[in-house]
Amino acid sequence: MPLLELDQLAVSRGDRTLASGICWQLEAGELMHLRGANGAGKSSLLEVLAGLRRPAAGVLRRNPDPLPLHWVGHRNALNPHLSAVENLRFWCEFNGQAVQRVAPALDRLALPAGARRRAVRTLSAGQKRRTALARLVLAPRPLWLLDEPLDGLDVDGIATFAGLLSEHLKGGGIAVVTSHQALPKDLPAVREWTLQR
Repeated sequence: MPLLELDQLAVSRGDRTLASGICWQLEAGELMHLRGANGAGKSSLLEVLAGLRRPAAGVLRRNPDPLPLHWVGHRNALNPHLSAVENLRFWCEFNGQAVQRVAPALDRLALPAGARRRAVRTLSAGQKRRTALARLVLAPRPLWLLDEPLDGLDVDGIATFAGLLSEHLKGGGIAVVTSHQALPKDLPAVREWTLQR
């Protein structure tokens, strides 16, 4: 049985339909790469999948419902005045996770030790992205919704992210990823959907 199923889904912003006729499903271990021009509705579709907005039409099925998820948007959702460590500790406390997981998560994303205690506003784009992606390690959740996760990452960062995502998929998780860049080639079970207006 699919963990996530979209049946004739449509996405709108205001009174304007961005994309319609979206039909696909994801079973354990599968990744959907969303493609489309700027303004095609990729980020808006992720918001629908995350439950942040209602679809304009169609049916969205989750199994189970609710389906626990991680959302990493293109803005990272980090407090710029807190350090990377403080941001992740706050996330852990808010989500009932052990704060002892923060250091191993930052190790996994290879954030340099010298960057971990600095205010996020002073970090590079790639370091901010690594910090945001470290939330994926803090608590296992079957659905990952990732909006342009490769933005700001260097070659090593992309390889680190690819390894993390591959482990998630091989462990039975699913993911929906938007990216204008090509995804790493060694990811398992990658499918593509191009949003059409």
